[in-house]
Amino acid sequence: MVELVKLVESGIELVSAGERPDLRQRLEQTQRRLADPDVRVIVVGEFKQGKSQLINALVNAPVCPVDDDIATSVPTVVRYGTPATAVVIAPSESTEQSDGEPAMERRPVSLDAIADFVSERGNPANKQRLAAAEVCLPRKILANGLSLIDSPGVGGLDSAHSLATLTALPTADAMILVSDASQEYTEPELRFLRQAMRIVPNVGCVLSKTDFYPQWRRVAELDRAHLARLGPEYSEVPLMPVSSDLRLHAARLNDAELNEESGFPALVSYLRKEIVGKAERLQRRSVAQDLLSTAEHLRLSLQAELNALENPEGVPLMLAELEESKAKADRQRKRSARWQTTLNDGVTDLIADMEHDLRDRLRKIQREAETAIDAGDPGPSWDQFADWLEQRIASAVSDTFVWTNERAQWLAQQVAELFAQDEVALPLLQVSSTEHVLDPVEEVPTLDPGVLGAGQKVLIGMRGSYGGVLMFGLLTGIVGMALINPISVGAGLLLGRKAYTEDKEARLKRRQGEAKALVRRQIDDVVFQVGKQLKDRLRLVQRSTRDHFTDLAEEHHRSLADSVSAAQRTASTLTQETGQRVRTLKVELGRVEALRRQARALEPQLAVAAAT
Repeated sequence: MVELVKLVESGIELVSAGERPDLRQRLEQTQRRLADPDVRVIVVGEFKQGKSQLINALVNAPVCPVDDDIATSVPTVVRYGTPATAVVIAPSESTEQSDGEPAMERRPVSLDAIADFVSERGNPANKQRLAAAEVCLPRKILANGLSLIDSPGVGGLDSAHSLATLTALPTADAMILVSDASQEYTEPELRFLRQAMRIVPNVGCVLSKTDFYPQWRRVAELDRAHLARLGPEYSEVPLMPVSSDLRLHAARLNDAELNEESGFPALVSYLRKEIVGKAERLQRRSVAQDLLSTAEHLRLSLQAELNALENPEGVPLMLAELEESKAKADRQRKRSARWQTTLNDGVTDLIADMEHDLRDRLRKIQREAETAIDAGDPGPSWDQFADWLEQRIASAVSDTFVWTNERAQWLAQQVAELFAQDEVALPLLQVSSTEHVLDPVEEVPTLDPGVLGAGQKVLIGMRGSYGGVLMFGLLTGIVGMALINPISVGAGLLLGRKAYTEDKEARLKRRQGEAKALVRRQIDDVVFQVGKQLKDRLRLVQRSTRDHFTDLAEEHHRSLADSVSAAQRTASTLTQETGQRVRTLKVELGRVEALRRQARALEPQLAVAAAT
């Protein structure tokens, strides 16, 4: 890391001397990335699978609350820092961002009180509206930039948590799915794994609580079989059986053999080599790419001026070539450029496809819901039905977000191919954060359960029986019988029962109609709210992609313009000044070439690509 920082500082010195503030801005961004080498690993799983205890065991500290009646409600980030501290990140009550949203502020809290903010018991359903909590610890495993994120549970209990976790994945370097050894993978776990594999680059699986379940080896075999059935790429996902309690006990006793038995050495090795190691290699490649691009821009103008000084007769031809390249670069900056047209048309198509995808998924849910309503009385089981509906809607929304994120990445690659001058680095693209995306949608309204008391049933029966008693009493009165007689009473009972049955059927039909109307209203609300947020996020993707490639076009155009100016200046350069200027240019080109060689040494593959 020190080597990378020194190289970037050398590059900043060169672009400052060359009066290129645009290139300096790019390298300063690279410098800021190096200053915070954060490697984010998000730990996910259903409730009570041992996620929090896994993180505690990795850092050998009780940073995440663990108890039988505690579930995580707010993501908790555990990273390196000294001394040990804790903060919560929450919306500010006084300041706002440029888009009108409240700015986030960091509030220091006691390490001992962290459970009051991040657990369902202390902060049920995240009523405090916290974005995250952050704990800093002086631990060796975290020293290389590793950050562990304890997420809320996903899957069976509440799919809204699953949606919140999925939205965090594009910003993570890796994901670890935790499932305990009590049973094999459930369908919600496998479904979430399929979604995550489409978003996050590195995925690992942990089988927890092996000390508590003797049959864990059999469960591990079943889990590996499930992964193999999902496809060849899933069979390569590592599955690591561990015992967090055994790891903590080994740490207290300083027992290496017990620690080996806990299974954690394999997990720690995976984190260091496969996740932190790959992130470091990616960081080196990114820095090398930025330095090579910067050196090429600097070399272009210097080499043009040097060639003009050393070969004056070739200046007209060189100027013509440079002017043609400059005109091409100028066309790339305009709105009529092919990449601009592809981007605008692609985002328009993507918005339409996204809206259709969301509506199609929700229409299927609506049909399932209406079929279930028609099959019985929705009143008595409405609460359970409303929970099912909310979970299915959250699941459909998460599927649409994952699909939209993939399409956005694909569109960026298409734009890059059209822009394409050699290698063009893509910006970090995702359909932004979808946290609280379903918050504007109200909960499913309540429905009359349709349960009648004994008095209500009697009154309904009496209303129907009254006419029967009166009618048959009058008819039997013709033959001298009293108004109230066995015949009229029997007829009243029959008609009363019939009236009660008809009223019951009418009430059922009315409840079914009301239930269907509530389902339609709920789905319309979801389409309205989620569709708006998805469109906003896709426009952010469009703007970030456009700005990224526009900046690249501006850099290229500026370099060519400087080259033209440098070549033109040689015509007015005095002969006695020529030798000194040539020597100066050669020194500057030597410094640029040294930077190029050092950047290529960081990533040999880039050197091969540049040569070809």
